[in-house]
Amino acid sequence: FLCGGWFSEFCYVEKIKDSIFFRDGVRRIDFVLAYVDDLNKEWEKKLERRKEFERNLENAGLKLEREDKKICFVKIHATWDVLITYAEVLNIKVPIKENDIPSTVENPLDCMLAPLRLPEKVMHPEPDYFTAPFSRDKQELYLINDESTFFSPSMRNRIVNYILTRCPYGTEEGKKKFGIKRLLNNGTYSAAYPLHDCQYWKKANDPNCENERYTLYMEWARFLRFYKEQPLDLIRKYYGEKIGIYFAWLGFYTEMLFLAAVVGLICFLYGLFTMDENMSSKEICDPAIGGEIIMCPLCDRDCEYWRLNTTCESSQYSHLFDNVATLFFAIFMGIWVTLFLEFWKRRQARLKYEWDLVDFEEEQQQLQLRPEYEAKCTHKKKNPVTQMEPYLPITSQAVRFCISGTTVLFWVSLIIASMIAVIVYRLAVYAAFASLMENTQTLQPISGLLTPQLATSVTASCLNFVIIMILNFLYERIAIWITDMEIPRTHMEYENRLTMKMFLFQFVNYYSSCFYVAFFKGKFVGYPGAYTYMFNRWRNEECDPAGCLIELTTQLTIVMAGKQIWGNIQEAIVPWICNWWGRRKARNNPENLYSRWEQDHDLQTFGALGLFYEYLEMVIQFGFITLFVASFPLAPLLALMNNILEIRVDSWKLTTQYRRPVAAKAHSIGVWQEILNGMAILSVVTNAFIVAFTSDMIPRLVYYYTASENEDSPMSGYINNSLSVFQISDFPDRNKPKLNPENFVICRYRDYRYPPDHEKKYLHSMQFWHILAAKLAFIIIMEHVVFIVKFFVAWMIPDVPADVKAKIKREKYLTQKILYEYEFEKLKERLCQGGKQTTEEEFITTEGRMELSRAM
Repeated sequence: FLCGGWFSEFCYVEKIKDSIFFRDGVRRIDFVLAYVDDLNKEWEKKLERRKEFERNLENAGLKLEREDKKICFVKIHATWDVLITYAEVLNIKVPIKENDIPSTVENPLDCMLAPLRLPEKVMHPEPDYFTAPFSRDKQELYLINDESTFFSPSMRNRIVNYILTRCPYGTEEGKKKFGIKRLLNNGTYSAAYPLHDCQYWKKANDPNCENERYTLYMEWARFLRFYKEQPLDLIRKYYGEKIGIYFAWLGFYTEMLFLAAVVGLICFLYGLFTMDENMSSKEICDPAIGGEIIMCPLCDRDCEYWRLNTTCESSQYSHLFDNVATLFFAIFMGIWVTLFLEFWKRRQARLKYEWDLVDFEEEQQQLQLRPEYEAKCTHKKKNPVTQMEPYLPITSQAVRFCISGTTVLFWVSLIIASMIAVIVYRLAVYAAFASLMENTQTLQPISGLLTPQLATSVTASCLNFVIIMILNFLYERIAIWITDMEIPRTHMEYENRLTMKMFLFQFVNYYSSCFYVAFFKGKFVGYPGAYTYMFNRWRNEECDPAGCLIELTTQLTIVMAGKQIWGNIQEAIVPWICNWWGRRKARNNPENLYSRWEQDHDLQTFGALGLFYEYLEMVIQFGFITLFVASFPLAPLLALMNNILEIRVDSWKLTTQYRRPVAAKAHSIGVWQEILNGMAILSVVTNAFIVAFTSDMIPRLVYYYTASENEDSPMSGYINNSLSVFQISDFPDRNKPKLNPENFVICRYRDYRYPPDHEKKYLHSMQFWHILAAKLAFIIIMEHVVFIVKFFVAWMIPDVPADVKAKIKREKYLTQKILYEYEFEKLKERLCQGGKQTTEEEFITTEGRMELSRAM
């Protein structure tokens, strides 16, 4: 009675408000198309396209239901016949029997880890099954309890998306047109997306709703759950394997970072606690030693002579990162990165087994051509697998690759040009900072901490970071455009090409400034009276008397921390603001009229390349903590804190701020694995060079063993030994300071050269060559030791755990046995009914296969 009359409409509206079903409440909405009827000159053409497209969708067996409002929605339902047809085409695996293989023996430490665990129902939302590829002819074999729930929502939206991307909508300019992506690009439809199953902050009223989005938000996407494990099986069930494998990798990477962060923190604390014992900084700070050493001017003409003890504080801080622990940490990280990659392979192998991806091969994906490739390639050729297929002529490919390669080289050259511009900035303002800090009384209190070198490094790093962000913004669009122009054949080929373009660019963009500071700055300075100049105008930069390592640390910290902060702002705050602005118009409507498809329409689009940017961000961070970690032991700790936040930010935005992505399969992290392997090898080389050429460790060791004269304090006298002498009267007019109020006769500079009274005046001394030889020897020894240990560790750790191998073999055997027994029973029935000779032969063959399976 209550729902009769006028009140029935209100009850109906309440029912469908958060519903994911058609009006009948039975047929599930698997996909939604949205469009706006704009009465412009393209209106009729768009209308015709939509009519043709939707007619072809219905011909393919899909059911449509329309909602005509200001924004029109077309709701799509895949019938059972459609699902089973395309499940066979896509080789989707479905359950045939509940898995009866005993689970792994429980870990005795599980009780200690209980606070980190999630409820069993969240971690394992459905039982484990033996699975087999679906076949229409063997439906009795599968565990089909309910046709409406047999295929999960992620499987259903994957099937519907497959149809949408290949459905034709007419012929234009003599070419057959098809695919929802093209219709989205030309404005025929404004959006195409599967639905979330409920609102994220509360459960749906519909008892048929799984409420998985709500569970993910409560147990995974809230920051207060940062210490909890991730519900990977539920993520995979709701979003698909491709997104699931990303979060599995990110979580594993974060777990492994914990060990690196602890060791890095210990190394940093070692430097902190031994700061007062550092003889080099003691001598620099001592008024009787550093206060009496007069250094040559930092720039030509305008700069004055200065005393070494003015760099007291910066030399003390440089010891935090330039000490014996630096060498240990560089070697440790070389081994850590191998352990990370090898243990990830094992974790990946376990996930492949648990998620039924063991037989999933990329070749299956290779057979699925991109709709854009099929549409743009009008030529046909014979393929031994798929018979006739479209192809791109070799001449067209060559032209496209030439344009693509030239464009990439141009942008890489642009990065190098911008880096040179930053170097010129450093050289130009260095003299200004040096002159300003010497002559400005207000800066005297901080002059010890903020040296001209450090001030130049900080401002140049900030400028470099801004340039990096601008170039990234521009190049992302260029990279997508040139990859589209190449017309890759498959989705996997498209992603791999785009990945290599973007990574190459970002590698040069983010790391070029760090490479400059680490390996070039202060290495080609010359000496007083014969300085080296860039473009014959700007004098090359010198390192601080305590070394360039502190400047590399500054550069690394600003770029790495700035990128992470900016990345989190882009990922969390920008989508939230966009959604808040989009939801403002919904406030004008009663809440009970704001349907599930309208709510999802107002969310942001995750996009096909959404995961690509997430991987790229993490791989660039991986480069920071491996390639230059010898200069900054706290880098893994910064990365750990960022990743703890990153997991929750990514999960929060995916669950609350974005439309539900189309489910996709993946059995690995793809080409990123090879990129990580390459960076792991390169990191050994870069860290060896940083320890040898950027830090002061090798010169100190050479002095300790060859030049030290004080047995009680072997490192005393090192600073005086590391500074060469220059006679001020030898200054040419171009370099000579305008003022010398104290009438200094000599000044010191950082190098190993003969004094002015030596017959080899200002040439490199023998100690310089000893140190150079020691540096080269150290690089060779360190690289060989770390590489030997790396390869030994990689050889010792199998890629697939033994228990997983056994389970895979056991499951294959049991699955084959179930399939053969099913075929055997079916053939017995046919034999009893028909009695034909061919059936008897099939019966004998099947019986033989069963015997062979048992033997195996």
